[in-house]
Amino acid sequence: MSGPRDVDESKRATLRRFAALGAAAPFAGVAAGEDAEADDSEARSAISGYLATTPGAHFSKVRDDLQLGTGETQHHLRELLDAGRIESRRDGDYRRYFPADRFSEFEQVALGYLRRETPRGMLVELLRDPSATGGDIADAVGVSRPTVSKYAGELESAGLLSRADGYAVREPETVLTLIVRYADSFDEDAEALAGEADELIRFDP
Repeated sequence: MSGPRDVDESKRATLRRFAALGAAAPFAGVAAGEDAEADDSEARSAISGYLATTPGAHFSKVRDDLQLGTGETQHHLRELLDAGRIESRRDGDYRRYFPADRFSEFEQVALGYLRRETPRGMLVELLRDPSATGGDIADAVGVSRPTVSKYAGELESAGLLSRADGYAVREPETVLTLIVRYADSFDEDAEALAGEADELIRFDP
């Protein structure tokens, strides 16, 4: 049976792993021996590192994946936003977080939808098979035709999908690049598509 000490060590290991991955620089003003401030800096560095590998994550995912408390997560995200190290955008009921100055508005919107299971599945299927019909997409994703139609409307309104002649992903190279770059933060279907990327990209000088 795991106790509080085991949980704390697990949390610290997770924070250190993400801090090492993506923190560009620790927060200034942390003196040696100031444990509370050092822990705060480590947590903020971990969030920065986490968002570098999982851009578009919403609050609950950041909190849960890094094993932080709700108030702790709110505090550190606010500090990072105020320091200009991260930025956020509202996405329906969620607020999603990104490394600062790294993604265009289109890329942020795309990442937000790629963080949702059904829209991501639809985009993955359409990138794999641009001729896929609504029925094909429903079968591939494992949802109903009305569900495909509902999310297709959302994706169209968000500028990610055209329904002028069937279904077509807008800026497919950009969306594919995001899937390939962050495939391991999505799911197995995204990872499989990333493995097929060379065959999907057509170079025509």
